[in-house]
Amino acid sequence: MSSVFDDLVGQEHIIEILEAAVAASRTGEESQEMTHAWLFTGPPGSGRSSAAVAFAQALICSKDGCGTCSDCNAAKTHGHPDVEIIRTEGLSIKVEEVRELLTRVAWAPSMGGWRVVVMEDADRLTESAANALLKAVEEPGTRTVWLLCAPTLHDLLPTIRSRCRHLQLRTPSLQAVTNVLVARDKIAPAMADFAARVSQGHIGRARYLATNESVRGNRARIMALPLQLGSLAAAFAAAQTLVDLATAEANTSSDERDEKEIEKLQEAYGKGATGRGMATGGAKAVKELEKEQKSRSTRMVRDSIDGALLDIATFYRDVMMVQSGNTESMINTDMREAVESYAAKSPAHSTINKITAIMEARTNLAHNAAPLVTCEALMCRLARA
Repeated sequence: MSSVFDDLVGQEHIIEILEAAVAASRTGEESQEMTHAWLFTGPPGSGRSSAAVAFAQALICSKDGCGTCSDCNAAKTHGHPDVEIIRTEGLSIKVEEVRELLTRVAWAPSMGGWRVVVMEDADRLTESAANALLKAVEEPGTRTVWLLCAPTLHDLLPTIRSRCRHLQLRTPSLQAVTNVLVARDKIAPAMADFAARVSQGHIGRARYLATNESVRGNRARIMALPLQLGSLAAAFAAAQTLVDLATAEANTSSDERDEKEIEKLQEAYGKGATGRGMATGGAKAVKELEKEQKSRSTRMVRDSIDGALLDIATFYRDVMMVQSGNTESMINTDMREAVESYAAKSPAHSTINKITAIMEARTNLAHNAAPLVTCEALMCRLARA
């Protein structure tokens, strides 16, 4: 029998807890198994958002999450009146958005037994937005369930996380990811193994890599950068290449989408109907949408750079493994010769310093440091270390 939890790879311990909570929810009351606020944490690619959405589907499904009925399908695609899925595409979730959300979820469930709110990026709440959410979590509406997602417990206010039941997801094993890519996505075993390794268990990224040749090409260019840092001039060139590739990838994903969103909004305000322009307020709405799209594009570029830095870190990680005498767990097996050659020429303490520099650059990016300046500073450190 199919279930909404079938896609949670390597999370059997979480599935067991959620299934028990769904069974307990049928009473309509809180209990040890079922509570009004949950916090899903885990590393990127562990499936914390997928777990939260699956739980939401199961709570409003009459068959405990069959995954095939109209309620399950509607909940997953933002079409169910009792399920709110908040997926921010900007740099933060602002207090105005939370207040508007609280107004919507104050109503009692219209169809099922619960009204469910899934917030996929709760770590992006501003301080004022987090405080507004805290009140709702402290004093939940009747039969309202909050499902918050964040990378770690420390990404949320202590007062919020103390009122949530915490579920820690883990990174799926490489074999589990490989098996899913082969069985579900019909990807060749060799390609599935490569994608699972270099994505380090991130299921979504593994599928993206395995099915997109241009993405694999961009990654190959990024992974070659550590081998090109022979001078400060080369370091500055490498930083520019990294930012250019990230920007191009973000623009490829967003340009067509942005254009369609603006066209739909203009049509909603009457553009093109009987030869007239948009109704009152249309121009303002378009400007607001363009502002949101710019914020989304900025986040996508930063996320793409962050992913590239993680890829580069795996190169130095492999170097460190070789220097310690362990070559069995190498991630970038396609670069074995280059890794072994680099490891022989570079001292081990330098490798550790380079990995530390990459992690510090990622932290700076998360704090809204300028991408190009951050990458230039990093590449110069990698060239000198």
